Amino acid sequence: MRALKLLGLAGATAAAVFLGSAAVGAVPAEASINPPSPAVPAPVHAPPPAAPVANTPDPGSGTAPTAAGTPCSSSARACIDLSANRAWLMQDGKVQYGPVPITHGRQGFLTPPGTFRVSFKDMNHKSSLFNSAPMPYSVFFNGGVAFHQGSLRQLSHGCVHLSRAAAQNFFNTLQTGDVVQVVP
Repeated sequence: MRALKLLGLAGATAAAVFLGSAAVGAVPAEASINPPSPAVPAPVHAPPPAAPVANTPDPGSGTAPTAAGTPCSSSARACIDLSANRAWLMQDGKVQYGPVPITHGRQGFLTPPGTFRVSFKDMNHKSSLFNSAPMPYSVFFNGGVAFHQGSLRQLSHGCVHLSRAAAQNFFNTLQTGDVVQVVP
């Protein structure tokens, strides 16, 4: 409980998240730093949730500097701006690729904001929930939420849709453990 208070997570809900993740062993204790909002169900397309990254400033500064031209911190490798429907790939705080157009979660399946890490990639993934819908060039970063090739006209069940070219670029660039930041 002391560790939870130090993290600012005191309370029954945080304790349940912390103890539940430790008891099951499927999600590292770090996942309790940014637990998913219970009001926004995350779609489950495949793997267990990835451990979110604590939103912490860069060392030596009072705040996390943003990458030029994006709303994300300079430590992010991929940036998603939900309100502007755009995404970028970044390297060392500089835009490497983008902005590219995206679509994201529809009402009832909103794409959750936060800072996460890429958990795994699957070039030919098929949804386990939505009639084996194809999800080419999937890069999972928040449980069942992924970047993947999809319609730029239709909203998703929580994933971030990219054009084919952009999905290929994100798939080829992002690696397991890379930081993905999603801003509202």
